[in-house]
Amino acid sequence: MIDDSDLLRGLDRQFLGFTSPTSPRIQAGGHPCQGIYTSPSGQRPKTAFIATHYNVDFSEHYIAPYLASRGYGFLGWNTRYRGAEDQFLLEHAVIDIGVGMRWLREQAGVETIVILGNSGGGSLMGAYQAEAISPTLGDLLSGPGLEALNTLPRADLYISLNAHQGRPEVLTDWMDASVVDEFDPVATDESLNPFNPDNGPPYTEAFIARYRAAQRARNQRITDWAKAELARLNAAGVPDRLFPLFRCWGDLRMMDGAIDPSERKTPMCYRGHPAVANRSPSIGRANNLKTWLSMWSLETSKCQGAEQLAKFDLPCLVVQGLADTGVFPSDAKKIHDNIGSADKTLNMIPGAHYFEDSLEERQAAAGLLCDWVARKR
Repeated sequence: MIDDSDLLRGLDRQFLGFTSPTSPRIQAGGHPCQGIYTSPSGQRPKTAFIATHYNVDFSEHYIAPYLASRGYGFLGWNTRYRGAEDQFLLEHAVIDIGVGMRWLREQAGVETIVILGNSGGGSLMGAYQAEAISPTLGDLLSGPGLEALNTLPRADLYISLNAHQGRPEVLTDWMDASVVDEFDPVATDESLNPFNPDNGPPYTEAFIARYRAAQRARNQRITDWAKAELARLNAAGVPDRLFPLFRCWGDLRMMDGAIDPSERKTPMCYRGHPAVANRSPSIGRANNLKTWLSMWSLETSKCQGAEQLAKFDLPCLVVQGLADTGVFPSDAKKIHDNIGSADKTLNMIPGAHYFEDSLEERQAAAGLLCDWVARKR
C-alpha cells in the first residue's frame, strides 16, 4: 500500500456528520451522512471534489490528499448505506449526497463542485447529477424527501475515474453464468462453467455470446423471483427479506486477456485468482428484495449508467487505468459514448483500479484530473 502520510501533514481534515431529510441521527449518536473534508492547510478552496460509493466508505478516499495538496478541496462522502449494501435504496442515497453538496456550497464556500465518480460510485454519482438535472424518483417519496429530491444542487464538472458502467451492468458482467440454483452455491451447468478448461480460456466467440446471454438471463431470473416474492410477502404483511447471492467473480475478461485487451494481468480479479474468488463473497452478496430491484436489476434499477449519463449537460472527463482488473477499456468507452454532453474527453492511462501499485501512476492520475479541472472551471 502506498504511504501518503507525508502529504497529509500539509492538509486540514474536517470530520462532518449531518442528518438527512429522510433519516435522523441514530440513538447511538451516528449521523446518516458522514464524511471528511480534506483541504490545503488554512485555506478555503473555491473548487472542490466530492466522491461517494454505494456502500464503500469513501471518507478517507485515496486520492483526496493528492488533489488537496494541489490546492483543491475534497469531500469523501458517505450516505447512510456505508457498509449496508443490502439495504440500499437509490432515492435516499441521492438525498444524502445532496446534503454533502449543500455543505460544500453553503458552508465551505465552494464555487465549482466536481463530482468524482470513482469505481462503483461512478454510476451513483451519475445518478445523482441526473436527478439534479431531471428528477425521476419523486413518486417514491413525499414531504421533506420529495422536496429534497426536487432541489438537489447540481455539480459543475463530472469525472469518471475507473468507473463501472452501472451497478446492474457490473454485477451481470461478473456473474458466473453456470449457476443453475440461486440457493445452492455448488449446482453448476458445466457447459457454461468458465473455469472448466474444456470451455477455455481462450474462449470462442460462440461461447462468449452464449455465456453473456446466460448472465443476462440469470439477472432476469432473480428479478422475476424478487418481484414475485416481494408481492407474496407484502400480501402477508411482511415488508421485505434478505437473500444471498453466490458466485459473482465470473467475468470472462478476468480469465482471458484477449477479450477487451489492456495491460491487466490475467487470470486476475480484485480478489485474486477468479476461480478461487468465485467461491467467496462478491458484490451483491446479500440483498433485500427492494435493494435488488433498486440497485442490481437490469430491468428495474436506475443505477444504470447510460440512461443517467445521457442527461448530462456539463463538461465531463472519463479516465481509465489500463491495468484495472475489474473495469475494462470497453467500459470506459461506453461511459464516454453515453455521456450526453458535447464537452467530453476520454483518457486511457497506466495504472490499476486505485493506482495502488505505483506512486508515480497515482500522482500522474491526480495531475491529469487537476489539470483538466483547471482548464474547465
